[in-house]
Amino acid sequence: MKTSGNTILLTGGGSGIGRALAQRWHDAGNKVVVAGRRTDTLQATADGREGIAVEQLDVDDVNGLRNNVAGILERHPEINVLVNNAGIMRFEKLDGARDLADAESTIATNLLGPIRLIDALIDHLLGRQDAAIVNVTSGLAFVPLVTTPTYSATKAGMHSYTVALREALRGRVEVIELAPPGVQTDLTPGQSTRPGYQPLDDFADEVMTLFATAPTPEEILVKNVQGFRHAERDGKIAELVTMLAERSRANGAE
Repeated sequence: MKTSGNTILLTGGGSGIGRALAQRWHDAGNKVVVAGRRTDTLQATADGREGIAVEQLDVDDVNGLRNNVAGILERHPEINVLVNNAGIMRFEKLDGARDLADAESTIATNLLGPIRLIDALIDHLLGRQDAAIVNVTSGLAFVPLVTTPTYSATKAGMHSYTVALREALRGRVEVIELAPPGVQTDLTPGQSTRPGYQPLDDFADEVMTLFATAPTPEEILVKNVQGFRHAERDGKIAELVTMLAERSRANGAE
């Protein structure tokens, strides 16, 4: 993926990882179109930066998504990179019958949303030079967190989908997976100061260094996530699942 000269459509750019990467990509010489449900938070990302545009986009809007994307492409026809970053995380208890609304919303936003958005953009991207798709997954795609089982499952699903998509588009559209570790953001209550999570600026700086590697790795893996990514290979999944569960209880993150 080119480090500069792109026009990047990035979902979930109003806070956290999305905001940090949008601003760093802009600083590196790219135009960035940040998209999401709340234009006020997106505008905060764009403030003072003429090269960041704001677009309202709801990836859960099954009926309106394709028309919404068509409008975005009319206004920004030079888009050549899609970054699927929007996501939600909900805590769930599995030891009894429950309302599945949180699970269903998580699947809709984290898994179906990126699939729908890729589908809405694929014909356009196939016609662009230096086209790329970046899917943001998680270390929890490889080692699930018992208190966020559906979130973990959607990220595992996006990892699998990304592997298939990469092969389907090989030689035409570059497909990259970015799998963060636990990062200090506002994704869940208290996470922005949670011990053991990587500071956001440190994470974003490390990610940009990896994107600058030539050729761009198929998987962008900061140091803190590599143990999770390779847990199955190393025979450590059970150990890490227990460790994460104990850490979650200790932090009151459930």
